[in-house]
Amino acid sequence: MASEEYTGKPYKIIDSKREHKIGIVATSLSDFMTKAQQKFDISETIKVVLESDGTEIDEEDYFDTLENNTLIMILRPDQKWSPYNDISIKFTDDQIDGTQSLNSLIQRLQNDIGQIAFLGGCDLELLSDMDPDGLVDMAFDRSFLDQIKEASGRFLHEKREAQDAINLLKLYHASTIGQNSSKKNCFTITLKN
Repeated sequence: MASEEYTGKPYKIIDSKREHKIGIVATSLSDFMTKAQQKFDISETIKVVLESDGTEIDEEDYFDTLENNTLIMILRPDQKWSPYNDISIKFTDDQIDGTQSLNSLIQRLQNDIGQIAFLGGCDLELLSDMDPDGLVDMAFDRSFLDQIKEASGRFLHEKREAQDAINLLKLYHASTIGQNSSKKNCFTITLKN
């Protein structure tokens, strides 16, 4: 039975190569960092960044504003954040860097195109940035590739708009809390004759 006093939030941790993703619950930034180091068996100091854009998370106040299940990347001291499509994946000589990842993603969508609605920002970005001409030779229908590219771009745009709206609501909420505390202070002043 879960304790009602536990105030931790769920987060998703991913490594710099985006190969391993683990979910944890943490009560603070230091708690998050400790658990991340344990889960990924890292003994050295880690750097914590948003997976989506590389924003460094080094303050407790900022960490507290993150939504449940935010995807956070952990980096070792010698690692740097890079966008998903900048990661160079090494294959055999007859394969093109990064193409296997894109091919497997497209094959998954050929089996169930509805899965595109559930893809994360990185996969949607990879699909929306793809060059259909370069993939037609790999047994993919050009019109299917064009549809995937268009749909992924649309979903990515909608996700970004939704995130912008959420951020705006957070700012509004924070400003109304500040105004309410100022009003409370104003009402505690009493006048004496």
